[in-house]
Amino acid sequence: MLSRQIESVRSFNRFYTQRIGVLDEGLLDSPFSLTEVRVLYELAHHRGITATDLTQSLGLDKGYLSRILKRFRSKGWLARSNAGDDARRHLLTLTPAGRRAFAPLEKRSRRQVRAMLAALDEPKRQQVLEAMQAVRGNLQSSADREASVVLRAHRPGDIGWVIQRHGELYAREYDWNSEFEALVADIAAKFLRNFDPQRERCWIAERDGIRLGCIFLVARNRTTAKLRMLLVEPHARGLGLGRRLVDECVRFARAAGYRRIVLWTQSNLTAARHLYEKAGFHKTGEETHRSFGHDLVAQTWALRL
Repeated sequence: MLSRQIESVRSFNRFYTQRIGVLDEGLLDSPFSLTEVRVLYELAHHRGITATDLTQSLGLDKGYLSRILKRFRSKGWLARSNAGDDARRHLLTLTPAGRRAFAPLEKRSRRQVRAMLAALDEPKRQQVLEAMQAVRGNLQSSADREASVVLRAHRPGDIGWVIQRHGELYAREYDWNSEFEALVADIAAKFLRNFDPQRERCWIAERDGIRLGCIFLVARNRTTAKLRMLLVEPHARGLGLGRRLVDECVRFARAAGYRRIVLWTQSNLTAARHLYEKAGFHKTGEETHRSFGHDLVAQTWALRL
């Protein structure tokens, strides 16, 4: 079994390296190797980075990296400056000439990926991106996976994604019908129409441009906020992301001057309930109801701030 799996991984590696031209003499029709392009990329996307950080982030041999950096310096592409008060540590940055050398590589890489994705319709494109995230997430260390996720405010298009993913995931995992998607759409629409940035917030969890989860905090009245629409994508679970989203909600509510946060959930959503308990919420009520095509037990929870 494992032997077949190993061969499957190796087969995929051969396919993908050929697809993106890694085996070509020069990557992206350039005179640079894959490693040299990766070093240029890191230098171009940091305002300053040490050689030690480059070695660790790229997993390179120190001597090999030193030879690459020496070549870049000889071309006038690399500048060095002291890292703070420590004269022994130097920050490396690309010079204007270095950025001009890197710019065509960045354009060619984006053009190459655009061509691959443009050949797919939107569902297949999303499927490919999610599969990539799953591979990366499962093979990364838990610390690296968690550190690479950022929480940001909502942007145009995010709310549509929130509605879509709630509808799809709850139908797949709990067999809830379209009533639930309609409820989420109504909550989301009200959030956008009545949004008060001083007292309300939506957080989108994202890694490398792929949305991984969300949470909302909305005003119920002057002293009470309501936590709503917590969601974490299946392939992003296990990163502590749900805890981060709930904690961020609580911090914002305190800073905004609320005295209490309340939420409404269902008894069968055990993972979410455990997150609320760990954050200090207490169950304040429970009632049976028929919704989303099922007999459910609704629960209200509250946290005093």
